[in-house]
Amino acid sequence: MKHTKTVIAIAIASLLAGCGGSDSDSDNNTPDPTTGTFSLGVSDNPADADVVNIAFKQVVLKNSDGAISFDVSEDGELKHVDLLTVQGQEVETLVTGQSVPLGEYQMCIYMQKSETANPDSSYVETASGIAGLTTNSNGSCGGEGAEDEDTGRLFFNKSFTIAAGTNTFVAEFNLAKGLQAPHGNKDYWTLKPTSVQLVNRSEVGAITGQISPETTASCQSAAVELGLPDEYSPAVYLYPTTTALTDMADFRGEDVPYLLTEVAPITSARVNELTNDSEEVIGHEYEFGFVVAGDYSLGYTCVAQNDDPEAANTPDDETDAFFIHLDEQDVTITEGGTTERHFPETFVPTP
Repeated sequence: MKHTKTVIAIAIASLLAGCGGSDSDSDNNTPDPTTGTFSLGVSDNPADADVVNIAFKQVVLKNSDGAISFDVSEDGELKHVDLLTVQGQEVETLVTGQSVPLGEYQMCIYMQKSETANPDSSYVETASGIAGLTTNSNGSCGGEGAEDEDTGRLFFNKSFTIAAGTNTFVAEFNLAKGLQAPHGNKDYWTLKPTSVQLVNRSEVGAITGQISPETTASCQSAAVELGLPDEYSPAVYLYPTTTALTDMADFRGEDVPYLLTEVAPITSARVNELTNDSEEVIGHEYEFGFVVAGDYSLGYTCVAQNDDPEAANTPDDETDAFFIHLDEQDVTITEGGTTERHFPETFVPTP
């Protein structure tokens, strides 16, 4: 059965190297561990595009002692990852089994950027063809990092610890908020470096579910009543615990305020077709791959294409109204678990 998921993530794994597991040094004269092995992979939360291709160049970890750099190229070529092929909890590896001293770190990921359509660089593909993909951040990371003009930097402000034992993290990109379509006189896409959050994988779980045909139809009818064109982009938005349906707002730019009762979404997941072995559509599903354990609310919309990540979009907009049509409350995520929640909760998908 074919599944197409949604979440952009980067996993970091640190494993205790050469440790027998005893907590007593006197038993075998084994010294305290000083390093762990480091691995890094990529997975996705896509915006409304057919391909989001990142040409990765380098990963750098930095701390007060300096920086450690990892070249992620393959056979001298950049590591190209179409994020839409590694969605949900799937991961594409960037760095594997590198020894790293224990301690506190920050991370930078370097990508090749291009303002022109170039399949050999980073790009976004839509029904109209491909367009360049760039990011506005550059520079070194602890004195390390690619300095070429065509290099962009994704910087993680949040520090994390590589400790003895297993340490796995996920850098989750919110593309619905951080991937900006061409606008003004620009004909290229822009990836905001601030659209990423680092979480400890041991503290996260997943959410998955399906959308009932009745929910889809009623949302589309509501869109027609608002005078919207017959175009739909369904998505599920994740909100903090106990967010009422009337308070579920859209993504907005940092300089665009929310009203007193409006609540900003944490992230969103595209709703995708679920097909059988004969490629027949048998349902519609969504998935959040990496969510910190806790309580949440969910909101379903069929007009996610009208959510401009730089502006405030409401049901009152005359030409591009955005609204959350149906909510689900009391969604609890447990560490390492997968929570199933359909729209509505009483919906029973066909086996």
